[in-house]
Amino acid sequence: MITTSGLTKVYQSRGREVTALDGVDLHVREGEVYGVIGQSGAGKSSLIRCINLLERPTSGTVTVAGQDLTALAGRGPRAGKELREARSRIGMVFQHFNLLDSRSVQHNIELPLEILGVSGRDRSRKALELLDLVGLADKAKAYPGQLSGGQKQRVGIARALAGDPKVLLSDEATSALDPETTRSILQLLRDLNQQLGLTVLLITHEMDVVKTICDSAALMQKGRIVESGTVGELLATPGSELAHELFPVGGTASGPDRTVVDVTFHGEAATQPVISQLSRTYNIDISILGAAMDTVGGNQIGRMRIELPGRFEENVVPIGFLREQGLQAEVVEHDAASIPVQTPAPLTKEVAK
Repeated sequence: MITTSGLTKVYQSRGREVTALDGVDLHVREGEVYGVIGQSGAGKSSLIRCINLLERPTSGTVTVAGQDLTALAGRGPRAGKELREARSRIGMVFQHFNLLDSRSVQHNIELPLEILGVSGRDRSRKALELLDLVGLADKAKAYPGQLSGGQKQRVGIARALAGDPKVLLSDEATSALDPETTRSILQLLRDLNQQLGLTVLLITHEMDVVKTICDSAALMQKGRIVESGTVGELLATPGSELAHELFPVGGTASGPDRTVVDVTFHGEAATQPVISQLSRTYNIDISILGAAMDTVGGNQIGRMRIELPGRFEENVVPIGFLREQGLQAEVVEHDAASIPVQTPAPLTKEVAK
């Protein structure tokens, strides 16, 4: 549904060039909720603004629903008209709502339809339908100043849906909201994704957003996507930065002759007493240094950091036992005198689907 290829964006700032996007390749499948996460300055907002051509890319292509939007940019009146029509099929939700204080809630939602030349009667009908969809049927005549932050964002989402888009872009839509309101907005986005078949691409710096509703995710650093894939694939990938951020586990070895292993549980293995089985089978004492578990996409997924007595070469068989049970077991710390651990291959830009 969304593909960027070699996407680059260079800004001119105080006489020098600043590269915000550096050859970004992104692939978002139809009907999924896809999260792009990264720290401030990573290039996330530039990416989402280039996808709907609010910003013109310096180079590269953007294709949405099979249409190359970059081919339409700046190529005469007809191409401009086609670009506007293409944009009307892409909804955009902003961090700070961007509502017009002088317009009622209903008229804020009608605005994009007014620009598209839709009749007053049809605009009104559509706006009221959308208000009902986002749970604000009783707020049609209210003004933005009378609404809470969560209600304003619901109006922003309704406005983004006015043109019946196939794609919904969300730029930090929950970062200005409290945790409870954030959960309700994320649930609304998931419900809309399922009810309307929307493809949702959201930009965020909050790991909980990815954990709560995303099917797939990408990590951005310094204008590049450094890893991407489904959340399940990323969690099962050795060395994944996203996996470690989504499920952080702490703790280091308590002494010499110890081996520390990060174990990732998902699927049926998440409900099995594998660690206790390991302890009984090999008659070893296992220390749990840290653990995190949550539900991602309706499935229990978690990570646990355990400490095994002895050097790495003494624990090859127990570690193999964990892997035989369908778990991802990654050695993160071991005695310096032990056999070197093979370093996982570096992650490609996108985990193989």
